[in-house]
Amino acid sequence: MKLFRASIYLAIIALSAQMTHSEEAIDRKALVSRHHIIDPPVDMPLPLGNGEFCFGVDATGLQTLDGNSFSHWGKHTAPLPPGVTEKDIPETGTFDRGRITGHMATPKEKGLVWRWMSDNPWPVHLGRLRFIDAAGKVLAAESIKNPKRKLDVWQGIQVASFLYEGVEVKVETLGLSDQDGVAVRVQSELLREGKIGVELDFPIAEGKRRYKAEGGPCKVHKTTMTVAGEELSFERQMDNDIYKGGWRVCEGTASFNAYPDERKARLIPGDGDVLSFVCLFGQTQPGSASYTDFDGIKKQTAGFWETFWMSGGAIDLSQSKDPRWKELERRLVLSQYLMRSNNAGSLPTAEYGLMAFGGWAGQFHMEMAWWHMAHYGVWDRWHLAEEALTMYQRFLPIARKRAAQLDYKGAKWGKQNSPDGRMKPWDGNLSLSWQQPHPIFFAEQEYRINPDIKTLEKWNEVVFATAEYMASFPVKDEEGRYKLEFVVTANENGICHNPAFESAYWRWGLNKAQEWRKRLGMKPEKSWQEVSDNLVPLTLEKNPKTGEQVFAWCEEWVWTNPKNRTDYGHPDQIGGFSFVPFVDGVSPQIAANTVRHINDSWVWTRCWGWDFPWAAMAAARTEQPELAVELLLKDNPRNHYSERGINGDWYLPGNGGVLYAVAMMAAGWDGAPERHAPGFPGNGQWKVRWEGLKRAQ
Repeated sequence: MKLFRASIYLAIIALSAQMTHSEEAIDRKALVSRHHIIDPPVDMPLPLGNGEFCFGVDATGLQTLDGNSFSHWGKHTAPLPPGVTEKDIPETGTFDRGRITGHMATPKEKGLVWRWMSDNPWPVHLGRLRFIDAAGKVLAAESIKNPKRKLDVWQGIQVASFLYEGVEVKVETLGLSDQDGVAVRVQSELLREGKIGVELDFPIAEGKRRYKAEGGPCKVHKTTMTVAGEELSFERQMDNDIYKGGWRVCEGTASFNAYPDERKARLIPGDGDVLSFVCLFGQTQPGSASYTDFDGIKKQTAGFWETFWMSGGAIDLSQSKDPRWKELERRLVLSQYLMRSNNAGSLPTAEYGLMAFGGWAGQFHMEMAWWHMAHYGVWDRWHLAEEALTMYQRFLPIARKRAAQLDYKGAKWGKQNSPDGRMKPWDGNLSLSWQQPHPIFFAEQEYRINPDIKTLEKWNEVVFATAEYMASFPVKDEEGRYKLEFVVTANENGICHNPAFESAYWRWGLNKAQEWRKRLGMKPEKSWQEVSDNLVPLTLEKNPKTGEQVFAWCEEWVWTNPKNRTDYGHPDQIGGFSFVPFVDGVSPQIAANTVRHINDSWVWTRCWGWDFPWAAMAAARTEQPELAVELLLKDNPRNHYSERGINGDWYLPGNGGVLYAVAMMAAGWDGAPERHAPGFPGNGQWKVRWEGLKRAQ
């Protein structure tokens, strides 16, 4: 009966959150079309993807000047170093044993293993398509004149044109919706005259982190190509990893020339001024009838994107008087497009998405999964997060072994992970802790959307194992208080005891896990409650300017990098009342004081893109909507969004943060003031029309 009542309650919440909060339905096509990407820098790749695969397209409609082709599945693992066997690689990703007391151990004798684990696997550049001249050379940037292009984000299609040798070349490019690949149509007299063609080349992995785009035969890279009429199939082998795909003509006439030793193939046009083709990556070959008609592919792609835009939430700010409305709306629209293109597949994406190799060997981070995936819950597109979030169930056995190895109960989640769940070594990888409650947050998001026994059974093992670790991690002191010791803060500037954000998030996670037990008809777990009730209170200090009480970063610093100051980077003090609801011990008044203090004192030029929406959430939750908007749109280089809509032009966590924060400010959160768009000022400057959003926690 209790489970039934809880289900009814959450169903009512879900229904109310889906109501349209505008006088009339939003014209979604007009909303999205206001923000097509028009004529960005010629060498700025724009993403054409389906969430699992992404093709970066430049102003030529291909990747002549720049661009990558990455996927979540396209990884490469180098051979083990000489003298190292699989038995030398710890399944858990760490050599440490016993409770955490600082940085991860880096045994000198394990240096080769440490580096191999850190770098493997890494993303593989699946292939690059470029225009070539009659001699087979890639078109030089200076030979491309008067480039123009438009990425129609409503349809997911780029239309481009440029002049080469004084003759116009028109190119339509789109990413396939149901397979990992790209379709292209080229129109130009230069095709018939044989003055341009297309080349597909396969960059190789050089060393462990960098890509070599050109070069001859490579010992670890073997390419096999088979030409059959107007179709070319290829198979690449890098060490023990195999990648397949194909390239075929859809429209016009052309022939293929294969150069496997050079890892290249060329498409040479025949008669006619129009040529279209499809290039697929992965295990799928291009012979399917669905990939023989460019117009049919174009229609399918447009339908895919229209379905996306017409589903889930929408926010229209066009009737606002505040002149910043259009930029905020642009960020929202393009962030949705970017996340759907890069981050709706089998794994959470890396910070660069699928558009660049990036740092950290191109790998995703467990703590950053929140910024990449949580927005799907409040925008009512949860299905786009579900596959990636199965990582928690898949990684659970290794997470349990990791916790046991460190003398804890339950499951210990790492920071940087391989696709199979092995944690990557990094100094702070064990002490970093704010990723630990994330699976409980995600589980709760799904339960609010689908409040049924199926959801409870799907997540209960992950939720309980996570809570078991969280209850066994704190240390009980002589006063009976439980302390979070040796924690690398979210800021990563040092190691401390009882950090503010993690302490609040810890209590919320343990309490929420108890709710899950109750929903399943189970008794509360006494040990979890004891820890939650007796966690060390958040440390207070005074704002030196106003004398107001504010939350301090932590109770005690154990170690800080002397090169770092602790008043920049992520403002952790506000984390415990941002996307995390208020818990016992977090005074709303002191929280409000803390947000104002952070706004005034923080070194905002040395933080990260998600810090602005993070702080905006805290301002909204503490009922300071004017400050929420100020923080969200703060004029700062770290809060810049490029022509293609990416925070800092590389940092997708900022985009995910904006999506969550603005949805929360528009649709509200549990305990929000009962007024329209409670996170926005009610001064008549903002008119927030929204529909289809879910209330935040």
